[in-house]
Amino acid sequence: MALRRCCGLAGVAPRLLWNVLPGAYVPGRTSASSLVNTHHGCKTLQLRRFSSAPPSTDVSYEQMKQLLAGRKAVVIDVRESWELREYGFIPGSINIPLGQVNTALQLGPDEFNEKYGGEMPQQTDNVVFTCLAGVRSKTALNAAALLGYKDVQHYLGGWQDWVKNEQQN
Repeated sequence: MALRRCCGLAGVAPRLLWNVLPGAYVPGRTSASSLVNTHHGCKTLQLRRFSSAPPSTDVSYEQMKQLLAGRKAVVIDVRESWELREYGFIPGSINIPLGQVNTALQLGPDEFNEKYGGEMPQQTDNVVFTCLAGVRSKTALNAAALLGYKDVQHYLGGWQDWVKNEQQN
């Protein structure tokens, strides 16, 4: 019984520390690496926050229009091909269904072009993922970040937001 109570507090203490100490390690919210510093013979333990995602990953409709107009990003639509045929797609986007993103981003440039009909993004290119409503695109963004892509974003509103805004213009 005492063990259960003690374990129950395990989730509370990190949350309390999070509110008091910005940058403190909280399981499930951040990952951390512990560092031991030695200063004047004293050892201190520091915690640092690390994140594989860029600080701002959401792209608005206006930003998407600018990126497409200036050809400043590779736009990848991660919906299934039948969804694009039935509902439409953002002009200039490349279709890579979500289940194929991880494999596709590891192909050679020629094989990528042959299979997906577009130029393979480099790990330093700005890559924007899109889908129907921003859920699958966030998953694709995370997969690309894990593969080493540095400048990855997703169109939060997805196809639904695109259509709504295009009809208004």
